[in-house]
Amino acid sequence: MQLSPDEIIFWQYGFVKLNSTIITSWALMAILTIGAMLITRGLAHEAKVSRWQSFLEIIVTNINKQIKEAGLDNPEKYISFLGTLFLFIAASSLCTLLPFYTPPTASLSTTVALALCVFVAVPFFGITSRGIGGYLDSYIQPTIIMLPFNIISEFSRTLAMAIRLFGNMMSGGMIVGILLSITPFLFPIVMTVLGLLTGMVQAYIFSILATVYIAAAIRSPTEKPVTNEKDLQHG
Repeated sequence: MQLSPDEIIFWQYGFVKLNSTIITSWALMAILTIGAMLITRGLAHEAKVSRWQSFLEIIVTNINKQIKEAGLDNPEKYISFLGTLFLFIAASSLCTLLPFYTPPTASLSTTVALALCVFVAVPFFGITSRGIGGYLDSYIQPTIIMLPFNIISEFSRTLAMAIRLFGNMMSGGMIVGILLSITPFLFPIVMTVLGLLTGMVQAYIFSILATVYIAAAIRSPTEKPVTNEKDLQHG
């Protein structure tokens, strides 16, 4: 049994490898990109709205709502990044219904890459909103003694996001694989459904945590946070 899609290698030349993680990641990105282009190329209004456009509008509306509830007053500014994170992780989980498919989020390299995107996005949005001086000032709040601890916090939460998502996605795939080999067919189907639910929850938690971190970066130290990060960390 493969522990990671990184171990499933389709082509290799020297140290260059084409594994399942790379193929499924780019396939998902292509599907999401092409799907969005096809749905949005003929946007209509009121009675002429298609089912696919209605479905997309529901997704966008709900993502905007969640972003605003997490503390970002202008969700349209952040939805391109945060919405993409959610859709990629959610699509990665939903595709586990396909045979011979291993989600790229079951690879630590993918989850680390996603966490690094958040790691870069936090100071980017913080600097664009408050200026470089205002953003860097947050590292010495409430006192300059907190500087090393705030820096460590930036790296530790990035590592935590990557490992949490990786652990949940990999363990779900392993459990289903084990059950398929030792139990009747019906029980693994139930576990697959539960795995899909877990994957969707992880997509929500990952994107909301990213939203909370960005909201904290653009907020003045005197402002009170809207969402309790500790509650999400236990998700």
